[in-house]
Amino acid sequence: MRAQDLVVTARGARFRGRSLSCAVGRGGITRDKREGDGATPAGVHGFVGLLYRPDRIARSLLPDWARPIGAFDRWSDDPRDPDYNHYLPGAPDHPYGTERLRRRDPLYDVVLLTDWNWPYAEKGRGSAIFVHVWRKPRHPTAGCVAFALPDLLWIVNRLRHADRLIVKG
Repeated sequence: MRAQDLVVTARGARFRGRSLSCAVGRGGITRDKREGDGATPAGVHGFVGLLYRPDRIARSLLPDWARPIGAFDRWSDDPRDPDYNHYLPGAPDHPYGTERLRRRDPLYDVVLLTDWNWPYAEKGRGSAIFVHVWRKPRHPTAGCVAFALPDLLWIVNRLRHADRLIVKG
């Protein structure tokens, strides 16, 4: 573990010397992640992208590597899909199950993508393990890690290329 890693436990997170409240999956933290179990996968995960809602979050609040979420952008969460656990930009009509990234609620207003089960996804090992905005303080997620929006903005503006998400369980 390095000082610049974002370290998450069921009780909270630590990043760059700061303690932060966070939420993890309703299924807790697991070493045996499965699609739909609601658990957050333990381990060391890299960050592979940053998405945001341009109609809700000002571009100036984010680092230059952030990319806007389009109206029809989705994430494949169907193990039968050849594109399982992949970003599907501009995919309004996809023959498999997907998750819309442009949500009505604010959960995906800012989304850090992780390399959990990516880029070579093992079917059924879980998809869409993101770091995103929480619903309310410490309210469980479907398996992601979630923070208050101000804390998430603070995190994304301090991330560097080699920083990692470490989920301890």
